[in-house]
Amino acid sequence: MSEIVNVEMAAAWDGDQGDQWVEREEQMNEALAAHSARLLAAAAVGASDHVLDIGCGTGETTRACAEQAVDGRVLGIDLSTAMLERARLRATAAALTNIEFERADAQMYPFAGAAYDLVVSQFGVMFFDDPVAAFTNIGRGVKPGGRLACIVWQEFARNEWVTVARDALAAGRSLPTPPAGAPGPFGLGDRDQTRGILEGAGFVDVAFDDVAAPFFFGADTDDAFDFAQSIGIVRGLLDDLDGERRARALDELRDALAAHEADEGVVFDSRVWVITAVREVL
Repeated sequence: MSEIVNVEMAAAWDGDQGDQWVEREEQMNEALAAHSARLLAAAAVGASDHVLDIGCGTGETTRACAEQAVDGRVLGIDLSTAMLERARLRATAAALTNIEFERADAQMYPFAGAAYDLVVSQFGVMFFDDPVAAFTNIGRGVKPGGRLACIVWQEFARNEWVTVARDALAAGRSLPTPPAGAPGPFGLGDRDQTRGILEGAGFVDVAFDDVAAPFFFGADTDDAFDFAQSIGIVRGLLDDLDGERRARALDELRDALAAHEADEGVVFDSRVWVITAVREVL
């Protein structure tokens, strides 16, 4: 394991958040299925590519890349020990021999110079304490002309899946909006700011695809209500509520989920950037 400098995020993901994700792995993957498909389409993994997956979690995107890079290799890195253990089990079960996983902080990991043709990330690069330093370090591991493909949440206000939950759980509180640029789910939501970060780290031809994708909460209201309470943002909003206020807030959340139930299940809109870039050729 390399040095960890993103201590706050490491504590969260190598603790409760990572454990919750492992427990809800299948639901999480189903919720983000449309997003995974868009990322993999943008990544266009080649048969001989050496691929780096940043914030790989339980390894769904890592395995998908390994299945395409049949003559290459894939490294998945993450801060969560529990998620990486699950990722290794899944890769072994799939008999994938061109894949490995390591607990590492991408901001500091000593990547082998110019080792990777492609870097991918599904919602894994928004949490850096110093994003310019992190992407600069990642860039050291990418071949000149190598590619970056990642998917990140757009601004908080454009993501119905979280704004509806926050409004339902406000319980009379005035809740702040997560600031753009701060480490967290919406840290790369500002397109201009994110372009500056990537260009400052040595990436060129930075492009943003504005994508609306469904966020699947569950087959019905009960399923969605159970799943929603496992999401980190929702749990955070419930932390300082107790007794009657908590019960009322949860009733409001259930009602909000029920209002989105349709034949295909409980589905919310989400807005993401699918970002592609190229490592500068010096």
